[in-house]
Amino acid sequence: MTLTAEQPYGRAAAEIIAERAAGVFVLPRREVLDIEEIEGVHAMRVATRRLRAALEVFQPCLPARRGRCVLGEVKELADALGERRDRDVQLELLTRLLAKTAGAERHAVELLAEELRSEQAEANVTLGKALHRAKRMHLSRRLADLAQRASS
Repeated sequence: MTLTAEQPYGRAAAEIIAERAAGVFVLPRREVLDIEEIEGVHAMRVATRRLRAALEVFQPCLPARRGRCVLGEVKELADALGERRDRDVQLELLTRLLAKTAGAERHAVELLAEELRSEQAEANVTLGKALHRAKRMHLSRRLADLAQRASS
């Protein structure tokens, strides 16, 4: 991406939105849903946050109804990613805590970790549905179209 001060606002919007949208859909679904390797969900979550910010900043040059609709779908996807990511981070912290505990404390931490793994699995199912919906609704293509319209 190469932006200049002389570049029209709409063209800058188109470039940035297109690049941010591509970043959201760069990883395969299986990597995002892999609970053993949590970096995929983290990368996609960061990408959706960047895309959301771009859509909000450039909202004035987007078609109002389509822009709001796509932004809402990006937010829904980001929420599902966030729910899963929160459990990943909590489990990572509990794993570190587990190494420092013994006896009854250790047992309590193990029980909490078990509960969090269950929540992580539920959040992963929800995320899978959100990813499926994004694919079914052609979110990637609609974002590309929206970016193109921003430069018009």
